[in-house]
Amino acid sequence: MRKYFGTDGIRRIANTELSPNLVYRVAKAGAYVLSKHSDHTPTILIGRDTRISGTLIESAMVAGFLSYGANVKILGVLPTPGVAYLTKKLKADASVVISASHNTYEFNGVKYFSNKGMKIPDELEEEIEEVMDSGKLDDFSAVNEKIGVSEIRTDLLDEYVYFFRKNFEEDFENLDMSNFVVAIDTANGATSVVAEKVFSALGIKHYILNNTPNGTNINENCGSTHLDVLKKYVVENNCNLGIAYDGDGDRCLAVDEKGNEIDGDKLLAIFSNYMKEKGILKNDTLVATVMSNLGLKKYSEGNNIKFEETKVGDRYVLEKMLEKGYNLGGEQSGHIILLDYNPTGDGILTSLMLTKIILEKNVSASKICDIIKIYPQVLVNAKVSSDKKYDFDKDEEIKEEIAKLDKEFSGNGRVLIRPSGTEPLVRVMIEGTDKEYITTKAKELAKLIEKKLN
Repeated sequence: MRKYFGTDGIRRIANTELSPNLVYRVAKAGAYVLSKHSDHTPTILIGRDTRISGTLIESAMVAGFLSYGANVKILGVLPTPGVAYLTKKLKADASVVISASHNTYEFNGVKYFSNKGMKIPDELEEEIEEVMDSGKLDDFSAVNEKIGVSEIRTDLLDEYVYFFRKNFEEDFENLDMSNFVVAIDTANGATSVVAEKVFSALGIKHYILNNTPNGTNINENCGSTHLDVLKKYVVENNCNLGIAYDGDGDRCLAVDEKGNEIDGDKLLAIFSNYMKEKGILKNDTLVATVMSNLGLKKYSEGNNIKFEETKVGDRYVLEKMLEKGYNLGGEQSGHIILLDYNPTGDGILTSLMLTKIILEKNVSASKICDIIKIYPQVLVNAKVSSDKKYDFDKDEEIKEEIAKLDKEFSGNGRVLIRPSGTEPLVRVMIEGTDKEYITTKAKELAKLIEKKLN
């Protein structure tokens, strides 16, 4: 089991658990692992979200890279997918995003991307950990003229804006947008620096919400994890669509004109349906995780779309897509990967694709969701001991209870148990036709897991 990296990079409380010293070591070891086969001085990009600890972590990261002898381009506040896009475009050797995504402001994190703009695989993270703890970091110190240099390149934000203009400007010029209005919630996060620029450049009428970050209000009762404010705003202001991003901008959830949530599973159904109609859904296949709603599987079966399943984490979705040559995949949480555009989840890209499809089909946001029936799904977190969270499948009583429920559902529901990659939690997810019943069962099972694994 990995010591520092979880399912989405390293994520901890900033300046205590995620100390400047730890970040320095992660940077130095990462620079070595990601560029050891290179025959030139490596260049590494760094982007961050709006957390108050961002510049602290950035400074430690820069120091680690420069100490190794890498050169650094500091991008400032930029969404994760923007950093991924620029890594590939500028042919950088690697990049880092400093963010804790949807977590509250006191957390921060470090995510590495390869020179292809993709999250690095588990094996490379494990190698970085080995180097960090090997006692050899001092051996990798640059001296004299080999010490790296950094430069501020916040101007590269414009390249990311141009990426959207290049891919969507012509489409939107040919669509009637005169009566279409979008409400956009940037979660006081990384998209606050770019979302309004993009929607304005494309001529899409919009209102902007939660777009005044102060370092501590990122994700605070806003964004893709708190949709209530956006739902109310959309209905009260007669908007056609609501869009919500998360703190680092790689997720997008939406709200229809009636205030109903459009989650990642619905987005995947809408996109796969549209792409299949256009003949651009590669191998007529959709990739999603084990957490996806049963309704997405049944939608796929009913529309002759093959459904490939992976473990939770957008990196695993992407790995499957690359392995098999697919171009659409994602997660219920709103990580949608449109591989023809960008090799990572991109909230702004997702929202523009949804807007384009609604306008092109000339239907309401609520109507376009009719193609999929979502089954009630309940998620309950069981608080357990950190060292026992992976032991749920070793306990006979827990296994027996899960088997009993699975037998009872017989294809019209399911139980999924998953340890959190970043917290001392075991997540209990139950799907079925009766919301009240599955809620009771999920709570009972979570209580049993807490009792047995503490």
